[in-house]
This record gives sequence, structure tokens and C-alpha cells, in this order.
Amino acid sequence: MTTQSTLVYEELLKLIPGGVSSPARAIAGSNRTPPILKSAKGDQITDINHSEFIDFCASWGALILGHADSGQISELAAALQSGTSYGLTCVQEKYLAQRIVKLMPSIEKVRFVSSGTEATMYALRLARGVTERDYIVKYKGNYHGCADFLLTEAGSGFATHKAVSKGIPDEAVQYTLNLPYNDLEALEKLFSMPEYKNKIAAVIIEPIAANMGCVPSNVNYLKRLREITKQAGTLLVFDEVVTGFRVGPGGAQEYFDIDPDLTCLGKIVGGGFPLAAYGGKREYMDQLSPVGPIYQAGTLSGNPIAVTAGNYVLTQLEEPNFYPELNHKTNAFLSPIEDALSQKKVGCIQKVGSMFTLFFGKERVFNMQDSEQSNKTLFWKFFNTLFDQGVYWSPSPYESCFMMKSHTEEHLAIVQEHILDFIDQI
Repeated sequence: MTTQSTLVYEELLKLIPGGVSSPARAIAGSNRTPPILKSAKGDQITDINHSEFIDFCASWGALILGHADSGQISELAAALQSGTSYGLTCVQEKYLAQRIVKLMPSIEKVRFVSSGTEATMYALRLARGVTERDYIVKYKGNYHGCADFLLTEAGSGFATHKAVSKGIPDEAVQYTLNLPYNDLEALEKLFSMPEYKNKIAAVIIEPIAANMGCVPSNVNYLKRLREITKQAGTLLVFDEVVTGFRVGPGGAQEYFDIDPDLTCLGKIVGGGFPLAAYGGKREYMDQLSPVGPIYQAGTLSGNPIAVTAGNYVLTQLEEPNFYPELNHKTNAFLSPIEDALSQKKVGCIQKVGSMFTLFFGKERVFNMQDSEQSNKTLFWKFFNTLFDQGVYWSPSPYESCFMMKSHTEEHLAIVQEHILDFIDQI
């Protein structure tokens, strides 16, 4: 059946590579035309065919209140009357910075940028500049944006480097080391190797991974990681682009009670607008230009409209019952689904706070290898079944889903029934 979305997508294919501005939007594994949206409100998105979907992607976790929150829209409408971009500092930056510093005690100073990729890229430049070292360590299955030196995967050993994209020279990844997630033995081994002694600038980690599905770190692993990095003079960088203000007001670092040196924020901090940030200890942040020798800049950094959006959202999150109510809603929705998966032994739910993933064919997922072994064929059957029933699940077996404040009990009950019916028919 030819739909308006199909026709528009065919035109987009002629104009934009793959018809999309970010690859996951193509939902290639579903073998269907991706939806072309015209609007969103509350917990629903609407495509140009006038089809409505209950949304669990939540703009890849950026939305925690919901789509087109009326209070936020009012504040943004007023802010637009004062201009859209200054290229200069605005007073709204002060208010957002104050909120971030208050909510995340490990952050003493913060710098605003426009994307999560920028936040991680600049945080690691800062770490290298502060330590005067070259190597950085990341984890297989953790996604830190599209900077060349972060698009790597592990090979046969720590020193085997392989970029995951063409267009990245070997030289760009030669100082990037990769570790398996939640593997304490591999961590200890790497930091005991003489060739890397006093050469590792930073370890960057998603304390709760979101791009191999929702996979939390083991708390004892994180505590040992914090000890090892301190002993080695290596900065510990938490990538909280997804988890910041999602799993609690203080993010994953509050959840695990770990004090990182630097933190990267995105998604929720921008309130649905292109805004991100990185921050940390004053002694490190004060080495950034213009007060220090480490350069970073951006015309739209601290954009007044984006900062206004972020300020509004963080204000709402400070309400005392916000997280208990959101987490209760998430647990009530998922609990019968978890039971059904367990009884039929066909999968599991992994969740932290209001972020969660349904893994088919696995009882537990600890790392990327486990995630890769999940039943992806069954996942795409699940995705397409829900799509046809008016539900938009995050379109990848490696992605998290998200609960929003705007999800209604009525809609959650409908989706819950659809999922239970699907499980029953496996």
C-alpha cells in the first residue's frame, strides 16, 4: 500500500543519504518504510498518514516530561520574543549551570555545547590536556558519539585498534584502548601492563549502558574502576548523556554513589533541544580557554532557547514526587511483562529507573557479547507487531526504551496487553 509516508520517503531518498539524518531512524531491520512525523503531543507521535503511535523512544531518551509539554511551550514562546541566538552569554546559562551543579555534586563547573558528541569529545580533550597523556580507554558496547577516536572496537588485544567506520584513519584511533564491559579481570590486566603505565589520560564509561540495551555496570566494578583510575592518575569520565537526570536527579553517579572527575550530559539537559554539557572538578575545568590552554568553542553553545528548554525541564524534575511516581509507573507497566517472559523462558527485561530494554532469548545481559546473542529476529517481529498496533518501540534490539511523565495509564494498559499477547503466542 502506497502511503503519504512512502511517497515522501522516496523523495527524501533522492535528497538525503538513506532518507534520514541519523541512521537508526531508517529502522532498517523492520523492512518497512520509516514513519515521517508531522507532530507529537503527550505520549503520542503522529505521522503524515495521520497514524498515531504511543511512543517509547522518547526522542532517544531526550524527553522525560513528554512531547510538547504545555508549560515548556509557554516558556519557549516567551523566550522566542527575546531572540533566537546571541552568540554571546545569556543569563539563562547561569540558572541552568546552577541547577546542574546543585544536582550533581561532582560537577563544580560546567561548559555548555550543542551535542553529546561534542560533550564527550571535549571532555576527553580536556582529560588529555590536564594529564598530558595520550591514551583513552572505552568499553565495547558503549556509545559516546561520533568523534573519530571514539568509533572503535576491541580486536584480539588491547593494542589492536579498529575503526568501525570508513573515513577514519588508523592514526585517529591508535591511542584508543577498548575493554569488555563489566570485566574486572580485563581492567586489572590493562592497568598492570608496563607499556601503558602513566600513559592513560582517561577512562570513559556509560555507567548504565543504553546502546547495547539497558545494561547497568556492576557497582563493585565501578568502585574498583574509581580506585584504579585514582591510583594511576587517570581521569574517570562518566558519559551520562542518556542517564543524566533520567535515573534520578543526580544521574547514575548518584545511583551508584561514585564520584567521577568529569561528566558528560545531553538529552534531558536540553529539554528536547540541541544542548549538551560537560563538567567536573574546578581544577580541571579551569584549564579550558579562555582561562586555560585547552581550547573549545561553539557559536550555538549555550543557545538561549535551548537553555530555556533545559531550565524548564530540570525545574520540573526537582519536584519531590517526580522520580518516585515515574519509577512506580515504569515498574507497574513492566512487572507483568517480566513475569510472562520468565514463565515462558523467552527473554528478560532490564531496567534502571525509567529506562528499560526487552531482550529476547536471554535471561540476563552483562555486556555487548550477551546483547549480540539476543534473538534479533524475534525482536523485529515484536517491533513490527507493536508498530501495526500503534506502538512505537525503540527501533533496535540494542536500544533502550523510556517512560515519560506523559504516558497515560490507559495507554500503558493497552500496550501492556499487546505485549503480553505477543509473548503468549511465542
